[in-house]
Parts: sequence; structure tokens; C-alpha cells
Amino acid sequence: MVPKYKRILLKLSGEALMGDKSFGFDNAVIAQYAKDIKSIVELGVQVAIVIGGGNIYRGMNEAETGIERAHGDYMGMLATVINGMAMQAGLEKIGVYTRLQSAIKMEQIAEPYIRRRAIRHVEKGRVVIFGAGTGNPYFTTDTAGSLRAIEINAEVILKGTRVDGIYTADPEKDPSAKKFNTITFQECISKNLRVMDMTAFTLCMENQLPIIVFDMNKPGNLLRVVRGEKVGTLVKG
Repeated sequence: MVPKYKRILLKLSGEALMGDKSFGFDNAVIAQYAKDIKSIVELGVQVAIVIGGGNIYRGMNEAETGIERAHGDYMGMLATVINGMAMQAGLEKIGVYTRLQSAIKMEQIAEPYIRRRAIRHVEKGRVVIFGAGTGNPYFTTDTAGSLRAIEINAEVILKGTRVDGIYTADPEKDPSAKKFNTITFQECISKNLRVMDMTAFTLCMENQLPIIVFDMNKPGNLLRVVRGEKVGTLVKG
């Protein structure tokens, strides 16, 4: 089976790693994600991953916490590195070679982010996990995912979520919400559909980088997406 995509960036939320817990990791979720990622690596797909940090630390309201925004964002970046290490451990446990790269230097646990080195790793079949966002406050991990995908010449961003695509409204709150199978960047903007934050979304739109939003919690879905099956919602130019 020849995959539709040769090089992808998988964007996962930190909250997804919690499973049914209220904080931290659910080992069963990490194991399932690792197994799904291994299935596409074995197909010959080159994989990079960006994970959020919301299961450990969310940029809280400065008025509530007394922590200024930039300081809080750096705390969130460190949370993404912890998540990257957890995902790395899950993948290596089942025989998938990985590299963790950080936008903030921490040589004892991660390589510094170097674009050409990241590309070389994925060419050699290693899964590269990008930690610490962009290395700058005021940018989300969605933006980091879009930026890294463009930098390594990924063909698509696969945004793994808890829902099976983009809907006219939140399907968890509105049972009458309708799902889009395909939608354009402009339609997302005009309908005010929050696929990603605006900076991340604009980066994808300007660079004609398609996004597929799909349910990562359904085992086998990731493999179906890279095979080109109609899973989730495709956002394109």
C-alpha cells in the first residue's frame, strides 16, 4: 500500500494525553498513539510531531495567577518538552527510533532545534518530536506545528483531536451540528470556525499547507488518513 502522504506533521493536544484523567498522562493513550504512529512509520511515512502542554500547564489568566503572560508561556513550553519525552518513551518502547528537539536549549534531554538536522532525521525514518513550541512567548503550539511543518516541507498537518472533524458548531454541545468533509481556508474564516489559532491558520493558508482534522482516539484512524481514506475534515486552499 503506497501512502498518500510521504512526510507529515502530527499535531496533538496535551489534553489528549490525559485520557479520562484530570491531569498528567494516561499511559494507555500514549501506548495507543505510539502504536498508531508506528503503523505509519512502517508504511514508509516520515513523521514529525508537535504536542501541546495543556495537560500539565495552561497559560492561565494573569489577573488570576499573578504570573505575567510571557513567564507563563515559558512554563507551558517546558510542559510540552515533558509531553515530548513521554511520547518518545512510548515510541521507543515499541521499537520506533525517535529524536526530541527543543526550541529552548536543554542538551541533557533534547537536541537543539536545527532545521536541516530535523529533515535528515525524518529522511532516515526517525520520528522527530518538536518540543518547547517556537521558543518564543505569545505563540501557541498550533503555531509551532504550522511553522515546523512548513520548515521541514511536510505535505500536510494532521491535527489529532477528540472529535472526528470540523463541524458547524461544537458537536459535544450541539447535537444538530453538521460535519464538513472538505472546507477551504476562506470558508473557515468567514464561518468563524476555530480550526487553529489565527497565526497558525494564516501560516498554513499562505503556504498552501493542507490541514486534516480527525479523531486520533479511534485506533487505526491515523493509518487511514495517510492512506488517503476520507477521515475527518480536509482544510485546503
